[in-house]
Amino acid sequence: MTKRAFMPADILIPSVPDMKKWSVVACDQYTSQPEYWEKVSNTVGGEPSSLRLILPEIYLGTSETPQRIERVNKNIREYISVGIFKEYKNSLIYVERIQSDGELRQGVVGAVDLEDYDYTPGSKSKIRATEATVVERIPPRLEIRKNAEIELPHIMILIDDLKKSVIEQLGDEKSNMPKLYSFDLMQNGGSVSGWLMGKREQEIFLSALDEYSDGREMPFAMGDGNHSLATAKAHYEALKAANPGKDLSNHPARYALCELVNLHSPALKFEAIHRIVKPADPYKFILEMSMDLGLSGLAAEQIVRIHRNYGARSLYIRNPLHDLAVGSVQIFIDNYLKENPGTVDYIHGSDVLRRLAMEDGVIGIELEPMKKEQLFPTVMKHGALPRKTFSMGSAADKRYYLEARKIV
Repeated sequence: MTKRAFMPADILIPSVPDMKKWSVVACDQYTSQPEYWEKVSNTVGGEPSSLRLILPEIYLGTSETPQRIERVNKNIREYISVGIFKEYKNSLIYVERIQSDGELRQGVVGAVDLEDYDYTPGSKSKIRATEATVVERIPPRLEIRKNAEIELPHIMILIDDLKKSVIEQLGDEKSNMPKLYSFDLMQNGGSVSGWLMGKREQEIFLSALDEYSDGREMPFAMGDGNHSLATAKAHYEALKAANPGKDLSNHPARYALCELVNLHSPALKFEAIHRIVKPADPYKFILEMSMDLGLSGLAAEQIVRIHRNYGARSLYIRNPLHDLAVGSVQIFIDNYLKENPGTVDYIHGSDVLRRLAMEDGVIGIELEPMKKEQLFPTVMKHGALPRKTFSMGSAADKRYYLEARKIV
């Protein structure tokens, strides 16, 4: 049998009075909505929470960032010292998430081998990035990880299991497995339950995963948390560089905790990630975008919807810069902001986009979602997709922090 890229791990589960207060949504969500994170903080209060162990990206790049990073590592040490976590050795956890829309999403929490993951363009690794990795986003995350004793993942990795033969079968076995947790998630996040897989269930799952993976060029693709996994990879590579000749084959930093999910789960719905642009000169931005992309009312394959505080209009891209409309838009924005002042943010949900675009000087760019069946073939053919090409479901249905793992 070939070496597995996904395997059991020594998983830490918190033992806290209120799991709902412990578990918070992925740090890269609600980056334009400070009120969301303020409400989370108020909900948590002084209770133990993963909120104290992460840095929400809304606070990145602020004057408080260094102090926040320092507090995160201090809190990690404190939580470990007081014995919040119980460790389950060599474990896999079967997870059922009931999303905010009522859909069931099944998954398995385990570890991936970072030797089988490469986010660089042209990678032929078993686990591949599905969108371009922005290396500038890695350093602040690395500042946390390089001094942290544990990791908390919001990473979701996908398999292209059309037969639904790997993960879905575990639903029939859960009555034989001890339940580790089951609770409602805060802020309209639905609910989550997890069962500890025994030896028999592990063998059933791993055997099916081996059969699925056999002979596939790309068995695994990133779903969510691409930059978190890239940070784990960067940390591991830095350890290797700092310890030439040392055997790190069994070092815990070689692995990263994540949840494995089937792309073909009915719960996974691909949604577009829209753009909010705040240029210093909105009229110049619109003019140059119109000229460079050939925006027109004449029908073409790629379409966008431009939102301003005085209305919205659908336009076609007649001078595409990429095979996908999101790629054409992103290339233009990147080029424009290299030469002109302004900022861009990435928005989940057209309702949020419309609200934010009502502000003076703000331009909202609404995009259509790609079909999820395109994901694996497109990545294998063209490599990573443009940054923020798609989102799997709404922000409320992203992975919440729950499990942890020692990385030292």
